[in-house]
Amino acid sequence: MKRLRVRAAVSVVALVLLAGCGTDRDLVDASHVPRLRARPADDNNGRPRMVPPRGPRSSFTPFRTTGNDGTQVVRTRWHGRTSGFTGDIWAWVPPEYHRPRYARSGFPVLIALPGSYGYPFNYWAGEPFSLEERIAEWSRQGKTLPFILVMPVLNPGTKYYDGSDIPGQPKMGSWLTRDVPDFARANFRTYDSRDGWAFMGSSSGGFAALKAVLKEPQKFKAAIVNGPDTAPDSPMWRGHPAEMRDNDPHHLARQLAARKGPDVYLAFELGSKEAAVPDVKRFIADHTGGPIHSTLFEIPNGVHSGHTYIQRMPESLHWISERMQGPVPSA
Repeated sequence: MKRLRVRAAVSVVALVLLAGCGTDRDLVDASHVPRLRARPADDNNGRPRMVPPRGPRSSFTPFRTTGNDGTQVVRTRWHGRTSGFTGDIWAWVPPEYHRPRYARSGFPVLIALPGSYGYPFNYWAGEPFSLEERIAEWSRQGKTLPFILVMPVLNPGTKYYDGSDIPGQPKMGSWLTRDVPDFARANFRTYDSRDGWAFMGSSSGGFAALKAVLKEPQKFKAAIVNGPDTAPDSPMWRGHPAEMRDNDPHHLARQLAARKGPDVYLAFELGSKEAAVPDVKRFIADHTGGPIHSTLFEIPNGVHSGHTYIQRMPESLHWISERMQGPVPSA
């Protein structure tokens, strides 16, 4: 399924169309989403577990200004020490990050992945979806946590690597689950536990997000999974069946259940008109239970598009926010 989508995108313009990006900002109604419930700062000792930026600090280029609160999406190049891959990353910190009362607080990180190739641009950094402005608004209303957004390229070019370390290929699994978090820790105040780390992705990025949390549950607690495939299908797996199985969400879910944890939280979004509806619902039915907690937000008349998924983003972000660590004021 991913291969068909990837072949359809033969230019940057096509990538934008595939993402569902239009010229108008989508109308998203979050009025019915409740405020977050009060939660202890830390289940172990009542204190937030903040990790200060450890460096080396990145050199950032402004990409776009977000709203009227002074925040910006910024861009940089990052060399991954584990993967050996060097790629672009876009990042955004919420308004709360720079407020004095949160100067000693860590912030949760949401690694947001695009669909299709996810190269050369991560469309979640762009203005059409305005994800940054929405998170600023929803967190101000107390409906979601004020996430730091980290938005890397998904692939090294116009091939799809299943967000994995395919033998003989660039190590894109290590890039997403080790090098990109290292970038966040180098530059921002974060948390040292998985309570402060989550993924979000759509389509091919949804597959990568789902797989990352199931494969590395000791590092990542939750994922928002939009219109995903649920099995690896890159042609570059040919000749490597064992490694392919080790990156199959079905196999990983069964392993996690057999180990009885740690618990992970998966918020699926799915348009009712998507071809993947039966497959995704079957995955949820087969694997929800025990340490795997899932919820499904099905969008009536929704199609395979970011414009569909953004409609339920306040509910999805609220659902994972209830289970993650937010910033705690120092005074």
